[in-house]
Amino acid sequence: MKKRFWKVEYSITIFVIFSICLMFVPTGFITTREAAYISLWNETINKMEYVFSAMNAHADADIAKGLRNAKDEKSREQIMMTLVKPYLRISESNSLKKKYTLHYLNSSVVKPEDRYYFDKLYLTRNNKIIGIKDIKDEDLYHPVFLMMFDMNGLRGPNTWGKDVFGLNIFIDGNITPLGSGWKLDDLKSDCSDSGTGVACSYYLRIGGNLNE
Repeated sequence: MKKRFWKVEYSITIFVIFSICLMFVPTGFITTREAAYISLWNETINKMEYVFSAMNAHADADIAKGLRNAKDEKSREQIMMTLVKPYLRISESNSLKKKYTLHYLNSSVVKPEDRYYFDKLYLTRNNKIIGIKDIKDEDLYHPVFLMMFDMNGLRGPNTWGKDVFGLNIFIDGNITPLGSGWKLDDLKSDCSDSGTGVACSYYLRIGGNLNE
């Protein structure tokens, strides 16, 4: 009788431990995965700083004139993409043709009329998705282009602040992560389940926590 009771007690203990483990496994997995994306994002920023430094060193007056005189946003985007393509090893054949839906951190869909929607995307050889968007603002204090990077390409979650991050590109060739220059409270608010997640590009880079 005691032996049977011990077996029942032992089984219950194992079941409780197993249930607790199941509760923690998904959370740990998500945290590890997001940490990997943040690490990739930091590597991407470092690479893009080199890219734009190299571009500035080799840029000539004709390129700057071409950007200023481009007849529309699409033309400017094409010029900028032509400049960065050799460094990112992408070509027109890498243009993304599959359906891709981008989300904000609050789970809402990024709409075509939104500032952070990119209608022309490219799939790189290492399976990242890259987009460039012209926002035509030519003073030194506002970006002229936005650039987005999906760290794992077509695989989900395709969400700003989780696997999608972005850069501001300025007329003088400088770049900053999206969210740079925001107040800390605004960064925390945007990089949360109720925000867009766009500012996570900067907030997570400076050590902010997505789960705060």
